[in-house]
Amino acid sequence: MDLKELFDNTKEYLEKEVIVQGWIRNHRDQKTFGFIDFSDGTTMEHLQIVYDEKLDNFLDIKKLLVGCAIEAKGVITKSSGNQAYEMHASKITLLGDCPEDYPIQPKRHTREFLRSVAYLRPRTNLFQAVFRIRSVAAEAIHEYFQSHNYVYAHTPLITTTDCEGSDQMFKITTLDMSNIPKVDGKADMSGDLFGRQAYITGSGQLHGEAMAMAFKKIYTFGPTFRTENSNTKVHANEFWMIEPEIAFCDLNGLMDIEEEMLKFVVNYVLEHCPKEIDFCDSFVEKGLREKLTKLVNSEFVRITHEETIEILKKAPVKWEFTPEYGEDIAKEHERYITEYFNGPVFITNWSKDIKAWYMKLNSDNKTVAAVDLEVPGAGELMGGSERENDYDKLLARAHEMNVDTEAVDWYLNLRKYGGCYHSGFGMGFERLIIYLTGIENIRDVILFPRTPGSCEY
Repeated sequence: MDLKELFDNTKEYLEKEVIVQGWIRNHRDQKTFGFIDFSDGTTMEHLQIVYDEKLDNFLDIKKLLVGCAIEAKGVITKSSGNQAYEMHASKITLLGDCPEDYPIQPKRHTREFLRSVAYLRPRTNLFQAVFRIRSVAAEAIHEYFQSHNYVYAHTPLITTTDCEGSDQMFKITTLDMSNIPKVDGKADMSGDLFGRQAYITGSGQLHGEAMAMAFKKIYTFGPTFRTENSNTKVHANEFWMIEPEIAFCDLNGLMDIEEEMLKFVVNYVLEHCPKEIDFCDSFVEKGLREKLTKLVNSEFVRITHEETIEILKKAPVKWEFTPEYGEDIAKEHERYITEYFNGPVFITNWSKDIKAWYMKLNSDNKTVAAVDLEVPGAGELMGGSERENDYDKLLARAHEMNVDTEAVDWYLNLRKYGGCYHSGFGMGFERLIIYLTGIENIRDVILFPRTPGSCEY
């Protein structure tokens, strides 16, 4: 049986015999008895297994090391030790041996060391908590959108469209990389499987918009890939994105959805991962539970980018990066704004020069109907916009931003064939997990991180 079932229904199994399978996390053997700290990964809670010399294989059990996989049969009883319950074993069977040089010993390991043995780190308490929170957060995201009539859209991983126009997409080909044919000095992709240059997707947004024009409300939730050569704590070359697209929704409606969705997910994790949150609160970020609870109960502030810059310029702070109108804001600015309002902040109406070509142009012809959500302790968590639904304006912006209009002609045509005002946003799933756990580095919320210079396993 699973330990989660056992601990959720302990009274039902008290003084009864059960069988469990899992791994030894610690082992203390005495002359005539021993204690095994046992975990099966289904819960943060461990079971203490008590055995004695009455077992036929007592001497063999005494030799079992940390990391061994075992099956234990015994009666669940109340414990006289630190834990509430324990098992008195009548039989212990070795299922998988483990040598003395097993890297994950019962002591505190640095996260840097654990990255070097990433295939084993899920066995530690920290990563048991992190990856379970990740699993439950994913469940919450699906629960929110499914319960609000969204269709889950599986947009393609292989695409010929560069959504952001930033040239940060991985190129793929079936051609011989050591002998790629060229025409006029450029690679000739006509002999490729697709007959043209193809990429691994950096966003499902454009394809998602096509779905939204048929289903009204859709969301994507899948892996995305970008070639950005960045070694910051919040960047990875492979990550997961949640990207809803909603027809008949303006910027204000979009912010309503972002706020409601985020509060739902955070509250869902608080309710379904209490032990994991408490663990992270104790060992990762003090005050984590209070931070998350406060977000659920907060009113999200809405201000324009211009208002944001005015606040930053008046602030009694010596900035490392001077805030300027029409320019992006830095991490230090994001942190100050959330502290200034003591809660999450939506920043709207950004300069068109620093935002994507598909965002709706405002009447001032200088800004676009874009929004970034800044949250305390994490900075930007979501980015979205009302999409430009005027064909001519979108085409002009595409030319202005040097977007290959032939590659996105189908996307432009969405404005011709029953197009409507619509909006959408993107949220990096790993950034959400960073916020939910207090973990600072994106490398520690992905099982096998892909970052510049690192593609192990």
